[in-house]
Amino acid sequence: MNFEKLKSLISSGNVPEVRKSVEDLLMSGTEPLKILNSGLIEAMEEIGEKFKKNEVYVPEVLMAARAMKEGVSILKPLLSSEQLGTKGCIIIGTVKGDLHDIGKNIVAIMLEGAGFKVIDLGVDVSPEKFLSAVIEHKADLVAISALLTTTMPSMKTTVSILKDKGPSNLKIMVGGAPVTKEFAEEIQADGFSEEAGTAVDTAKKLISG
Repeated sequence: MNFEKLKSLISSGNVPEVRKSVEDLLMSGTEPLKILNSGLIEAMEEIGEKFKKNEVYVPEVLMAARAMKEGVSILKPLLSSEQLGTKGCIIIGTVKGDLHDIGKNIVAIMLEGAGFKVIDLGVDVSPEKFLSAVIEHKADLVAISALLTTTMPSMKTTVSILKDKGPSNLKIMVGGAPVTKEFAEEIQADGFSEEAGTAVDTAKKLISG
């Protein structure tokens, strides 16, 4: 089965045609999981690679993500919860005191596009809220963002609390404009992503061990 047409439609953000293409594939007998993995997820992985190389920009990523979500919404009722989000569960949010969310939103889209189950807590998220979400959703990884130097101490506190009170197998990834690899190591985060394009690779490595 050739999924190139579907991937091209997602890449161009053509929501109505993505819906039609997914419905046509289902009508032809293609398995929903195959459409999800070889069509929708692969399309977003390609967009992620292009974003990493500055071949596409934020508007194109958002358009592709909207088209992909349309396809997922058609497939969701046909897939079991085990088949959806099989790569792991990720909690994402911007630290307490920080209201920036564009970078965080792009990372969330990329992670979702790569097949992870993503719980986005939004902005100004307290350490306790991160911890509560980890326990509630049995998360594999927490992705924490900070866009202000003044909220970096909040990131340090959040990591410390998650390390102290979270599950022993929980992985923590940090990122954001002022965050460096050295700072990530200093606060004992398990991973660091310099920009949204590399976040998926980092998450995959951390979750797979």
